[in-house]
Amino acid sequence: MTATAGEAGATTFFHREGDTYVPTGHARGPWDDTQLHGGAPAALLVREIERTDPGAADLAVARLTYEFLGPVPMAPLTVRAEVVKPGRRFQLVEGEIAVAGGPVVVRVRAVRLRRGEVAVPDGARGSGPDGIPGGPDPQQARREVLEPYGAAAEGFHLTGMELRFVSGSFHETGPAVTWFRPRFPLVDDEPASPLARVAMAADFGNGISRVLDFRTHLFINTDLMIAVHREPQGEYVLLDTRTAIDPRGTGLAESRLHDEAGSLGISAQTLFVDER
Repeated sequence: MTATAGEAGATTFFHREGDTYVPTGHARGPWDDTQLHGGAPAALLVREIERTDPGAADLAVARLTYEFLGPVPMAPLTVRAEVVKPGRRFQLVEGEIAVAGGPVVVRVRAVRLRRGEVAVPDGARGSGPDGIPGGPDPQQARREVLEPYGAAAEGFHLTGMELRFVSGSFHETGPAVTWFRPRFPLVDDEPASPLARVAMAADFGNGISRVLDFRTHLFINTDLMIAVHREPQGEYVLLDTRTAIDPRGTGLAESRLHDEAGSLGISAQTLFVDER
C-alpha cells in the first residue's frame, strides 16, 4: 500500500516508501499547512547520519549545523548522508534532504568526536539550572497544546510532540522553559534516537520564546545549530530559551539544552522576521 503525504490517523512522523520518506500530518509545521516543521526533517537527517559509517562506534556527534534552503513540503522526500572527512578523533559528515525528483531543501553538517574514558573532575561535567527538575514533574510542568492557526488539526506542534512548560507558555511572549517528548516513532515503527529527539525539540526555540504574535508576524528560522557536550539520556529534552528581535527584520533564538541527567548543550536559530 502506498503512503500518502499528510495521511490522517497516522501513528508515525514518516512512512518509508521505496527510496523515499513520506511525511504524515504529525510532521506538519505551524506556518503553512503544506509544509513541515523543521524539527521533523532535522530528526530524519540525524537518523541518516547515525546510519552512516556504522563502524565508527567510538565516535559521537558533538555538533549539528542545519541550513533550511527553502520550505520542506508535505511530499515524498529523499535523504542521504556521507562522511566527507574521515578520522579516528574528528570526523565530518554532510547530509541533505531533497524533494523526490526536485531540489535540495535542507543541508546539515555534523561533527563527530572520539569518545572514551577521560578523567575529569565532577565540577567540569555540568549540571542543570536551579529550579528545573530532573524530568517533567507533573506538579511543576504543565502540559499545553497550541491551538491551530490554520485549517489542519494535525501538526508537529499540535499532535506530534508532547510539551510540558515549567515556565512561559505558547500563549505568552518571552522566555520559556519547556520539556519535550515525541508522541510517535520517527519512521514507521522505529523510534527516534536520543540525538534525534534533541533535534526535534531544538527547533521549537523560536516558537516557545516568541516575542511577536504568530498572527501578525513571521519569525522563521533559516538555520539551526545544536552542540552537545555528551550523549543525551532519557525520553525528554528541555529547552531554556529566549528570543531577541531586531526591527530591521532579523532575530536570534538561543536555548540551553538539558535532559533528565542535567546540562546537555546549546542550540541557536537565526530568524527571518517580517509582517504577515
